[in-house]
Amino acid sequence: MNTVTLIGIDLGKHGFHLHGQDATGRVVFRKKCSRQRLREAERGQRLPELPRIGPITASVLMTEPGDARQVGSARQFAASAGLAPRQYSTGGTPTLLGISKRGDKNLRRLLVQGARAVMQRIGRRTDRLGIRGRELPARRHSNVAACALANKLARIAWAILANGTHDRSEQAVGAA
Repeated sequence: MNTVTLIGIDLGKHGFHLHGQDATGRVVFRKKCSRQRLREAERGQRLPELPRIGPITASVLMTEPGDARQVGSARQFAASAGLAPRQYSTGGTPTLLGISKRGDKNLRRLLVQGARAVMQRIGRRTDRLGIRGRELPARRHSNVAACALANKLARIAWAILANGTHDRSEQAVGAA
């Protein structure tokens, strides 16, 4: 089995070409995904409901896990993109370190850039994601907050792909 080390996206007017290369530069796979096909696919219609997930990120998210139910959990999916923190455990006390930066570099880049775009307009959001996005930069550096928000977007995307649900973060949080 060949290991994919580079994923490229060639953008066209009516579609995308995804191709993966191994360490020697040999093309391992090539897939054509049209915008029309993305709109017709059931998963392709649900993913752009997430904030700042466009057709390019949705197509990469659709091809990355294959069948999302094969991935055990949302944390494992985020870890496969390199967004989950490394964990060191001894004596029953887990210690979370920085993000691992292993996995799909292209998917991680797209999710982090989408999270940065969400953070720019975070003051207008009244949903749970907006509340979380306003709290994070107050406690952490903006780059750390962007990675945490990208981790959250990856976990929501996994739930949408695995369970067949829609994004529920648009529901406004009522004052209780």
